[in-house]
Amino acid sequence: MITAYRVIPLTKLIEQFERLPGIGKKSAQRLAFYMLAMPKEKAQQFADAIMEAHEKIKRCEICQSLTENPVCPICSDDTRDISTVCVVENSQDVLAFERTREYHGLYHVLHGLISPMDGIGPDQLTVKELLARLNKGSIQEVIMATNPTVEGEATAMYLAKLLKPIGVKVTRLAYGIPVGGNLEYADEVTLYRALEGRSEI
Repeated sequence: MITAYRVIPLTKLIEQFERLPGIGKKSAQRLAFYMLAMPKEKAQQFADAIMEAHEKIKRCEICQSLTENPVCPICSDDTRDISTVCVVENSQDVLAFERTREYHGLYHVLHGLISPMDGIGPDQLTVKELLARLNKGSIQEVIMATNPTVEGEATAMYLAKLLKPIGVKVTRLAYGIPVGGNLEYADEVTLYRALEGRSEI
């Protein structure tokens, strides 16, 4: 007897869902069967939304965050403090800080962290773009807001050493965020306290 799991299109769909972060085999199977139960029009809308996002969303020319336009709304906002840049791992972290409504500077998105075990070095991140921004001279403080993990700490220390000769003040978030935690899951108060208690490194 041929089981449902041996149906090749279904197997392929389950495998695609398994590639998503935080999705195990059982969750992938549930999602695949849910998609199959959808009306064809709804499934097409879902697929179209993914393709539209891929086609229209790009990196901001300044901060490297995700945006529809060449420059994101934050970088194009004249009311932001251009003397301060908060360096984060990904665009989700930008959203987390924006929820606090307490940070009014700019951002720089690295799109990853230095991780030799995964073969990720500084060249795979947007370090060159950050240095180019700093060379323009308007930035006075860089806040290292990478996650408090081994990779996050290594990335923050690497960047701090790289930026020190430029003469810019480099600070690190206070440890209001638990070690091993992710910024996108931190509540607004924790993030605010971490920002307020940052120290120079």
